[in-house]
This record gives sequence, C-alpha cells and structure tokens, in this order.
Amino acid sequence: MSKSGPEDKSFQIPKQLVWEAYRRVKANKGAAGVDGQSMADFEEDLRNNLYRIWNRMSSGTYFPPPVKAVEIPKSNGGGTRILGVPTVADRIAQTVVALRLEARTESIFHPDSYGYRPRKSAHDALRKCRERCWRKDWVLDLDIRKFFDSLDHDLVVRTVEVNTADKWVLLYVRRWLKAPLQLPDGTLQERDKGTPQGSAVSPVLANLFLHYAFDMFLGREFPAVEFERYADDAVVHCVTERQARQVREALTVRLAELGLELHPGKTKIVYCKDSLRHGEHDTVTFTFLGYAFRPRQVKGKNGQIFTSFTPAGWIRYYGLFGRKVLNKLLRRVNTYLTRWARRKYRRLRSYKRFHKWWTGLIDREPGLFIHWELTRAFDWNG
Repeated sequence: MSKSGPEDKSFQIPKQLVWEAYRRVKANKGAAGVDGQSMADFEEDLRNNLYRIWNRMSSGTYFPPPVKAVEIPKSNGGGTRILGVPTVADRIAQTVVALRLEARTESIFHPDSYGYRPRKSAHDALRKCRERCWRKDWVLDLDIRKFFDSLDHDLVVRTVEVNTADKWVLLYVRRWLKAPLQLPDGTLQERDKGTPQGSAVSPVLANLFLHYAFDMFLGREFPAVEFERYADDAVVHCVTERQARQVREALTVRLAELGLELHPGKTKIVYCKDSLRHGEHDTVTFTFLGYAFRPRQVKGKNGQIFTSFTPAGWIRYYGLFGRKVLNKLLRRVNTYLTRWARRKYRRLRSYKRFHKWWTGLIDREPGLFIHWELTRAFDWNG
C-alpha cells in the first residue's frame, strides 16, 4: 500500500491502521453496499483500494457514499427494521475511526457494558444477569424506543469530542452521521438524527453516548443498583419495587433530556420469583439478549425440586451453563432418532450402512435439528 508517505498529508493516519481495519472487515464478512462491490471484488485490486482509502482520509477528502437501506424482520416478529449496509470501502474507513476511538473508550467504559467490546460477549452479560437475579428481587427491563434512529447528532459529536484529540476522527464522524440512506426504490433519504444499525462505527458511537447518558448517570444517582447493558439493551437490578420505580422515573427524565424515550409498553418492572420469594407481582418474566428469564422448576444437587429464577427455553443457553448434562440428554435424543431410522429402513440395520447414511445426512442438512450444533453422537445399542 506504500506510495506517498504521511509527511505531506493533512492528517497523520498510520497505514497499518487501515490494514488492520481491512482485516477486521474481511473477518466480519457482510454484503455489498450501494456500489455492488463485494469483498472479493475489492480484493482484486486490494493494494490500490486500501491506498485510496488511506490517501483520501489522510488528505481530508474522504466523503462517505450513501448507506444502503435493507429491511430485515425484527427478532420478536413484530414488523421490520432498517439495517444500514455501507460499501466495503466505507466499512473499512469507518473501522479505522472505530479502532482509533476504541483505544481511548476501552479505558473509560463501564465493566457492565458488554456490547461490541473486545474480550466481552453477550454470554458474559447473561452470566452476570443470572447471578444478580438470584441476589436481588427486582429487575427493571428497559427498552429505549428507536434508539439508533433517534440519536442527536450534536450530542454524539460532543461525546466523541471529549475523547479524542484527532481532528480527522471528528471530521469523519460528522460526515458519517450525515451520510444519506439509499432506500430500496433508489431514492436518497437525508438524515438529521440517528446512526444506521449495521455501520462499523455505530456501535462505538452508541456505546460512547450511553456511557454518559446511562452508565455514568446510574453510577452517580443510584450507586447501589447494578445493571448489564449490551448496546441499547439493558436490565437494572434493584432491591425493592420502590427502588425500581424510582430508577425508571429518573431514567425517563434523563433520556427525555437527550431526545430519547423509554418505550412505555416494553419497559417493565419484573419480580424475580423463586422458592424463597413468596411475594406476588403481575410480571415475573423478561427477555434479555434473546433469553427468557422466568421462574422454572429445577433439580438441586440433593435431588429435590425447587423453583429458580433463571434463563430458560433455548438449547444454546443450557449448553452454556450445563453442557455435560445436556450432552447426555441430546445423545439420547440422537439414539432415539437412530432407532427410528433403523426400524423404518431395513437397509440401515447394519452399523456400517447406517453410519454412512447418518454422516451424509448431517453433511447435507447440518441444521435439520438444532441440537446437532452441540452433539451428533449416538449409542448404537441404546
């Protein structure tokens, strides 16, 4: 990528930073943007394409193209949401800025902020949430209405401004915030607020905004409460229902000051009911990061059945917290499947033929049964 050096440029952007950004974008894969250029297309002239990004960014002449708007169904089945798909080159340029900001933001972010951060994951947030639901009786389950679509641009820029001395970072953040969306019919939609979900720089901007709007606010005003936040998805653990209501009221005012709103229908106070909690409340379940937390019957180490407040309903969750027991159960499920197949098809009654058929089926249809993600083993004589 080396042609001209950084000495004659307006901004000192290391070429190695552009290379690292390319590596991350390549690893994340992703679809083509408005120019139709895939990663494979981009790599046909990789050296020149990367140089072009570095040269324009270093010169202050990089202007982002429109972001491709793609409608995708919401995970809860309630309609669709817009996902922004930048071009491959723009994703690399955005990642350059995200990497530069990450070096600073990781030193200030709250330990209970888990979304889109190195060495943190959704599973980490779920583990911590599970533990705190056992310790504290009440949860405030938060939903910020249209968070990514509603972010105030000036406030976003202000949070960046206090965390970088690089003028080029501010320059490009402002340009990306204003970059129009190209709708499916080809028309361009100008933007005066919000940042598209799907862009490479949006996660760090969202985390930075909520660091001040939510994390630091709770730490200052309610130091006794604990929370887990994954981007804009958050739960707050409280000792009493009264405390949960106080936190909800304070956050309602706080977010309104910043142009945001708690969704009145989706934000709720939840009682973490179990065998040791005998109170009554209308709401005893919530969903966090796709996992349903609720009272459920479990067997203790002494063999006795009791009610625990814990995530339930997904095989992947049980695989995370009880893999050994789950594998034994799922191996048994596979054994029943093999028994059914051997009874139905006489040709599969020899182990050699059955094993060939079984492995072929798994190769052709690896997602036929969700539990095959965890184990495909069976007992021939089971």
